[in-house]
Order: sequence, then structure tokens, then C-alpha cells
Amino acid sequence: NWLREAELKHGRVCMLAALGCIVPEFIRLPFESTSNPVPSEAFFQVPAGGLFQIFVFCGAVEFFSNGFKMTGDSMFKDGRKPGDLKFDPLGFGKNPAALARYELAELKNGRLAMLAFSGMIHGSFITGKGPIAAGKIDLNDLPYPF
Repeated sequence: NWLREAELKHGRVCMLAALGCIVPEFIRLPFESTSNPVPSEAFFQVPAGGLFQIFVFCGAVEFFSNGFKMTGDSMFKDGRKPGDLKFDPLGFGKNPAALARYELAELKNGRLAMLAFSGMIHGSFITGKGPIAAGKIDLNDLPYPF
């Protein structure tokens, strides 16, 4: 259960991260720390105080969403299913067959997003460009012998 919970959470984060790698190449916000479309460089443009706030907020969400239970042993004692945070404002969970299909789709899309984000961030390390711009370059122009 704990491993499935971790897989779902990492998949959800990577779905947002993959979107966050692509969108800045098309939409630019007018601030210095949000203007870089290269994900590996943009992370280091955020001030240390901002990163601290982000990490504290993520930790607080993690802490409160699990009902203050942080170990694999205590997290599921009340019968909670992995990934079920009791947040369904649109009512997708009313039909059990559809819910099972949505849960499987979320798991598969999360796995794909984990691979996609890994590829995008490593491509950014190698090329020094965002994922869309990196797809438009010639591999012979890179400083590495391929």
C-alpha cells in the first residue's frame, strides 16, 4: 500500500512537472524568476527563501493530507486506499466502474509522466534548452560526441 501511495504521489507531481516544463516555452510571466524556459536553470533562479516556502508547503500538505500519519504502518490502518485523499469535488467516484477506470488511467499516466519528466530534465541538462527547443536542434551541434 505504501509503495502504491508513493507511486501515485510521484506520478501526480510529475504530471504537473511535465506540464511545468513545457508551458514556460510558450507563456512567459513578466518576472525575473519566472522568465527562463529552461527547467534546469529556472529552478536556480528562484530565491532560497522561495524554495524554502515551497518545500515547507509541500511538507505541510503531505502531513495534513495523511491525517498526521506518516509511516507506512500507520497510514492505512483506518482502511484508506492508496491515493485516496477524500477529495472528489466533481463526483467522479460515484460510479465504481468508472472510478476503477479513472484510477487505472491516473496510474498509467503518472508512470508515463515520471518518464517524460525525467527525459525532459535530462535533455535540458544536455542541451541547455527547454524540451520544445531541444527537439528542434541538430544533434551534431551539441558539444558531446554522439
